[in-house]
Amino acid sequence: MGTPRESQTEQALEIIERLHEEYPDTTISLRYANRLELLIAVILSAQCTDARVNKVTAELFEKYQSVSDYADVDKDELADDLSSITYYNSKAGYIKDACQQIRDEHDGEVPDTMDELTALSGVGRKTANVVLQHGHDIVEGVVVDTHVQRLTRRLGLTEEKRPAKIEQELMERLPQAEWQAFTHLCISHGRAVCSARNPDCESCVLESLCPSSKLDRTVDLASGESWEN
Repeated sequence: MGTPRESQTEQALEIIERLHEEYPDTTISLRYANRLELLIAVILSAQCTDARVNKVTAELFEKYQSVSDYADVDKDELADDLSSITYYNSKAGYIKDACQQIRDEHDGEVPDTMDELTALSGVGRKTANVVLQHGHDIVEGVVVDTHVQRLTRRLGLTEEKRPAKIEQELMERLPQAEWQAFTHLCISHGRAVCSARNPDCESCVLESLCPSSKLDRTVDLASGESWEN
């Protein structure tokens, strides 16, 4: 019999395989044309839907096209341009300050290390991971957003609540080659099936692996097979 960690690793591999079959083309849904736009979009996406961010950035990226455009704009004007985004005042400040840092400390280029990115205003490890993965093709960790938090806990891959702790456990259990894809698979599945309030367990390709399933199942302990009642 394998150890609990080995069992969780095997479960994770099966989860990844099934989700790849279900969502073969999943990828980041934020729209951007360069690293700066990616950074701005990810900062804006905190506690806000990607669809809303994409709607706002369609006009935002026409008006602001350089680091200096953001660094030099009056914060109130930028906040007004972001007014339909959650926490737009705070995010306007983060973006303006981060762009001043990028201009003054990084020669106007979005940095490519975790330490330098997380030193920017408004940038935590999740945002930095997204920028590294999709802006610099550097996979240093697992992006843990609300979908990843919800699904990994429901599936029993972790009992941790803090994103940093969840990420550490996932990095230990997932093949590094799957770190980037895993986030997008979870996001696609979370949006389509495993929602926060009303997960559709009957339609879930992971239902037979999920200890949180709402379906009433009778399990034959000798064979490991299960039947829905």
